[in-house]
Amino acid sequence: MTQRLLLSCDPAQPLQSRPVRADQLPIRKAQGFALIDLIFVCGVIGVLCSIALPRFLLAKQSAGSSSAIGSMRVIGSAQLTYALTCGSGFYAPKLTTLGTAPAGSNQPFISPGLGVADTVTKSGYTITMTALPFAGAPGSCNGVAVGAAGQGFSAAADPLEMGNMRFFGTNASNVIYEHIASLSASMPESGPPPVGTIITH
Repeated sequence: MTQRLLLSCDPAQPLQSRPVRADQLPIRKAQGFALIDLIFVCGVIGVLCSIALPRFLLAKQSAGSSSAIGSMRVIGSAQLTYALTCGSGFYAPKLTTLGTAPAGSNQPFISPGLGVADTVTKSGYTITMTALPFAGAPGSCNGVAVGAAGQGFSAAADPLEMGNMRFFGTNASNVIYEHIASLSASMPESGPPPVGTIITH
């Protein structure tokens, strides 16, 4: 049988040889990744990202739109409560007015997230609300001066992302409208706006 000599490479031992069978020669195993393997993995990750990223952005926009619609509903409900209990039938002129609790209470008319400022950024949307002051409006229970409250109000939610084409608005009619452009300028304080469609859900 064919035999080969295997030389010892250990410096601590004298150079010697011993017979080794040809079918017992040690096989060197490859370890690590080749460059082509790394390129392939990066390519697969890139393809998966290109598929998942647009869906993720759409899901994010959908969640933001749902939050904006919810904010419009909350503002409408808070304004109705304010008019019936505090404003003598008139509406709060600003979001911070709804965020101010009546005298002797620590509960404002709207959640702190919406009543902390007159312009609020929430879930990728800018939320605003205005009311045209009416000279005959009395003072309110939470410190609004005489003639500062409104006979109606208008609120709008405008997206911050350029690619998001869902704009929302509402007013004293307590109906939410959607349009492909901002409703902040065209939304009346009561009744339907000249553009936009009604949100039915």
